[in-house]
Amino acid sequence: MVETTSKRQQEIIESAGKLLIEKGIKGLTTKNLAQEMGFSESALYRHFKNKEDIIVLLLNYLFFNIKERLEIIQSKDVSAEEKLHLIFKSQFSYFSQNPHFIIAILSEGLFDETEKIYQAMLKIINYKMQVISGIIEDGKRNNEINPFIQTTEIVHIIMGSFRLMMLKWKLSKFEINLAVEGNKIMQTNIKLFMQ
Repeated sequence: MVETTSKRQQEIIESAGKLLIEKGIKGLTTKNLAQEMGFSESALYRHFKNKEDIIVLLLNYLFFNIKERLEIIQSKDVSAEEKLHLIFKSQFSYFSQNPHFIIAILSEGLFDETEKIYQAMLKIINYKMQVISGIIEDGKRNNEINPFIQTTEIVHIIMGSFRLMMLKWKLSKFEINLAVEGNKIMQTNIKLFMQ
């Protein structure tokens, strides 16, 4: 669906992102979105069946963006530690420029909205866990990462720290320098598991 998105659909999901930042998930209604876009709700329905489809497309855009960036990092001929640093540097940079995506991901109520939205969010989480697990396993094989700590535990700690940093950034109303503070905390986390 992402590949066949029209220019107007792209504009709509960008406006949806703006509403997420300004009004939260409850403020993202088709009425508010149509008003933000400057046209009627019925015009909005020519591009999307419902609010669910807008949110799913927003999440799919995020998924494909993450996938594209992480595949480039995975292909680099650098250490596992450097790959992990590059992943989080890339994530912090991207979310700094696109905070509406983190609002969607951190919205607890969004998981319960619909099965399609739940699956779109789960796809993002599972992909990131898979990539990070693979890098950690490679690091263990290359004697870079402590083999005595379970990979799932390392992933849980790293992803939990990342999520907490993103929540802290959101609660600061995006005033924290995410690139500086986020990279600092992730560097500390990653060093904990190195040999």
